[in-house]
Amino acid sequence: MKLGIVIPCYNEEEVFGETTRLLGELFESMIESGAIDKESFICYVDDGSKDKTWELIEQASEEFAHFKGIKLSRNFGQQNALIAGLMQLKNSADALISMDADLQDDIMLIKEFVQKYKEGYDVVYGVREDRSKDSSFKRNTAELFYKVQDFMGIENISNHAHYRLLSQKALNALAQFKEIDMYLRGVIPLIGFRSCSIYYTRDERFAGDTKYSVKALFLLAIDGIASFSVMPLRFITGIGFLLFIFSLFMIVWILFEKIVLNSTVDGWASMMTSIYFIGGIQVMSIGIIGEYIGRIFQEVKERPRYFIDKEI
Repeated sequence: MKLGIVIPCYNEEEVFGETTRLLGELFESMIESGAIDKESFICYVDDGSKDKTWELIEQASEEFAHFKGIKLSRNFGQQNALIAGLMQLKNSADALISMDADLQDDIMLIKEFVQKYKEGYDVVYGVREDRSKDSSFKRNTAELFYKVQDFMGIENISNHAHYRLLSQKALNALAQFKEIDMYLRGVIPLIGFRSCSIYYTRDERFAGDTKYSVKALFLLAIDGIASFSVMPLRFITGIGFLLFIFSLFMIVWILFEKIVLNSTVDGWASMMTSIYFIGGIQVMSIGIIGEYIGRIFQEVKERPRYFIDKEI
């Protein structure tokens, strides 16, 4: 089989040399053993890096036959950089594996990916076996992230990020999704076809700093929810219905006090509490509706997800 590996990069010069060396050695051994075709390749996608990442990609492509490079015109984000690589190369290999450049994913799993592909699987997920090496904050937020997505009815593979194999059939199916803000973790399971998971222990980052801040992770979670679930809109409807029922009871109680007991007393605290509560619900509801309207606004413009500056 002809295998391709797609690796999005953003300011990865610290880890680039080691990643290239290890992947190059792995590819040579797999070609010699006949596991993959000699035309197999590794493609780095430079997502508008500000360091020397692109220069290193050019150098690697000149020195080693198996390395390619795609340079985006600016930073479009990891998801779009990954999509760029997958879509540009989907017809260049029998299957593509996507992974990060930081060596946290176990590259030896690539051999198992290839074996599963040969057994007839079109989608193979690399899934983290545990999060013992993460900080307690990251571990707890990740657990909350997947629980919220499950609650929202989003089909997702827990503890799976971007380490996966997609056959050419799966890639052609992925190309039919046209949304601008594509949430890959949720889209891939929608494709269907025969799939399986391989479990592994994720290592610490070899060098450099993570490109995902708490803010970026939060926005990713919002992308996943808004792209795949209308549950927040239904939540607003439910809150509105409960408030309506509550207001009916309050009207009946007020009329009872006024007509029967004749003991109504002006209450500043209760009035202000009601105003703040209802106001908070209204603002939150407008914000959720605005999030969905904003996504409609983005989608109807049909702007390109990325632009390619150079390809080697």
